Amino acid sequence: MPNVLVVNPRLEARDVQGLLTMARAAPGKLTFGSNGMGTGQHLIGAQFEKEGHVKLLHVPYKGSGPLTTDLLGGQIDMSFDTITPVLAHIQSGKLRALAVTTNKRSAALPDVPTMEEAGLKPFDMGTWFGVLAPAAVPKEVVQRLNAEMVKIIRSPDFSRRMAEIGAVPIGDSPAEMQARIGADTANYAKLVKEAKVAIN
Repeated sequence: MPNVLVVNPRLEARDVQGLLTMARAAPGKLTFGSNGMGTGQHLIGAQFEKEGHVKLLHVPYKGSGPLTTDLLGGQIDMSFDTITPVLAHIQSGKLRALAVTTNKRSAALPDVPTMEEAGLKPFDMGTWFGVLAPAAVPKEVVQRLNAEMVKIIRSPDFSRRMAEIGAVPIGDSPAEMQARIGADTANYAKLVKEAKVAIN
């Protein structure tokens, strides 16, 4: 699921470069909300700061509900949340979407550029969901569960429902899922170190 950079419309920035200009003019003044310390949204914000050479003020929340409420109310300036909790507000004009954080545009927001299209390279970060089982589960059971779940994930009904909320079905094999976890763990560890992300 792509995450999306959204801002409160009171900000003058109409695009990512305009937002970066504002942030550079007032280091540490513009605020971004996340679902909590160390979450994907927090790390995407850190990546934005790193690639954009800006300093923002991180405001952690306990979930998308209070985060979105404060974003709509103007208590914070922006967020990097998943598309689902903010899509209706973008469509109504209550929030302004500036870019999606994956390297492909979202079918739910086809007119919104990617971060890379907006000038921040490299930038390909999103949120994915998976199913895990204890390590002791027999391999043949894991394979059977995977096969049945992939059938559902690739079904027209599931794909249609995911598209409605801005998600893209994947349907990895167990080996692909393991590789995805390993790659993301390494990439995020590198970002945490380079951006000096703290969770205290």
